[in-house]
Amino acid sequence: MQTIQQEIDERTNLTSSNKLELLLFRLGEDPGLDRNELFGINVFKIREIIPMPTITAVAGSPPHMMGVVDLRGQILPVIDLPAVAGCTPKTGLNILLITEYDRSTQAFAVESVEDIVRLDWRQVLSAEGNGASGMVTSIARLDGENSDRLAQVLDVETILRQVMPSTELEIDPDNIGPHVDLKPGTVILAADDSLIARTMIEQGLEAMGLPYIMCKTGKEAWDQLQAFSAKAQEEGKTVHDRVALVLTDLEMPEMDGFTLTRNIKQDPRFSAIPVVIHSSLTGSTNEAHVKRVGADAYVAKFVAEDLANALRQALSTVH
Repeated sequence: MQTIQQEIDERTNLTSSNKLELLLFRLGEDPGLDRNELFGINVFKIREIIPMPTITAVAGSPPHMMGVVDLRGQILPVIDLPAVAGCTPKTGLNILLITEYDRSTQAFAVESVEDIVRLDWRQVLSAEGNGASGMVTSIARLDGENSDRLAQVLDVETILRQVMPSTELEIDPDNIGPHVDLKPGTVILAADDSLIARTMIEQGLEAMGLPYIMCKTGKEAWDQLQAFSAKAQEEGKTVHDRVALVLTDLEMPEMDGFTLTRNIKQDPRFSAIPVVIHSSLTGSTNEAHVKRVGADAYVAKFVAEDLANALRQALSTVH
């Protein structure tokens, strides 16, 4: 356990081109398959891994909420991750994953922690349309392209909102402010692999009156940019007549947001397009990476007003 924790502390300081560090863990047997599958979560989300402490049950807690734990003076909610995924631990809930996500800290109970693997995002394929549930964003091929050893990468955003739904209105048009007028014919090109995140982003863009095209991966957004450029060239125009701004998540199958941003800023056709990164991966390390790849702004998920302000500021630089 100590070795894994040390690896997390060391590897979160590494920057690799289109790579991620995935913490692998098990939740127990799937009743439908009678198998104990591997699951994964990005190491950047993990603050700490600890043996299961004493948990205090809280009266009236929602389903799958085990209670709270006092971790060095910080009271954290504890989520029964196997119960959320429909798995049955054979040896019990032995480990807590302490995660930082969407400006909050929470603990996920799991059966066991297996390993940390370094993958290229091209080894991570979108789970949408492949029979996966809404709580799985992607499937990771752990041993390369022809691997049959797979891990399910969980959509923590969706899980958190299922277990701890917000009682506040997600998008308040009064707080978003007035509509923003783009150059006629241009759109916001957005990319996020989480279904719940895409829904919230779409609501925010619509509240601002901004036309958009939504993509599910960084590669899909990059391919869309290439298509826009080719079409504009045929019409004697530039891609700036098509795309006003790119809004991207960081964690995405096939191509992450760091690589997408770097590709945009290093290509003379696209380098002047503002790029706003919108991510649940917070912290000074990630913000430094964002600046390094040339993004114009970085916004932590998910406060609609903060996103609206960042988009307005970035769009104000477009001529």
